Amino acid sequence: MRLSCFIFLPLALAACSPAAPPADSSFFASLSQLCGQAFEGRLVSDDPRDADWAEQRLVMHVRECSAGEIRIPLHVGEDRSRTWVITREAAGLQLKHDHRHEDGTEDVLSQYGGSTIVPPADGRAEFPADQYSRILFDREGIAVSMDNVWSITLTETSFTYGLDRPDRHFAAEFDLTNPVDAPPPPWGAE
Repeated sequence: MRLSCFIFLPLALAACSPAAPPADSSFFASLSQLCGQAFEGRLVSDDPRDADWAEQRLVMHVRECSAGEIRIPLHVGEDRSRTWVITREAAGLQLKHDHRHEDGTEDVLSQYGGSTIVPPADGRAEFPADQYSRILFDREGIAVSMDNVWSITLTETSFTYGLDRPDRHFAAEFDLTNPVDAPPPPWGAE
């Protein structure tokens, strides 16, 4: 009897120990730790279509964080129209792009993005275009964007936002080792 207790005790303890948090929770928690901070970045892809971005100052600001959502405005020079919105979902994470005009009204190309299909791995989350985005892109005559896969790669020293699809690669990397002053609020912020 005593021997069986020693055999089953480790199994019982293992069953009662908390499971490791899902990868998306760890990824979200790592992003949340950046809340309130702003970081300067640079274009790291070399597509000639992005030459105007390469000439601008890029600043991301992890501006608003809650238990379920992180809002990260992206400033491209004086343009404050873009905000990345990362939301926790039951099955993973969702990335949406909130685009606003200077008067705060929503752009016709807004709220596009997608949800993770697999948990983030090695600090990288991928977000294939969702059905809403595909319908939007088709309606607006940019069907090539239906194959978009956005990504966020997070390391201890950098945050990289990417966009990939056939014949297209875009990436901007932000230096997390050197916070900068917070920029003005994005257009449309309350």
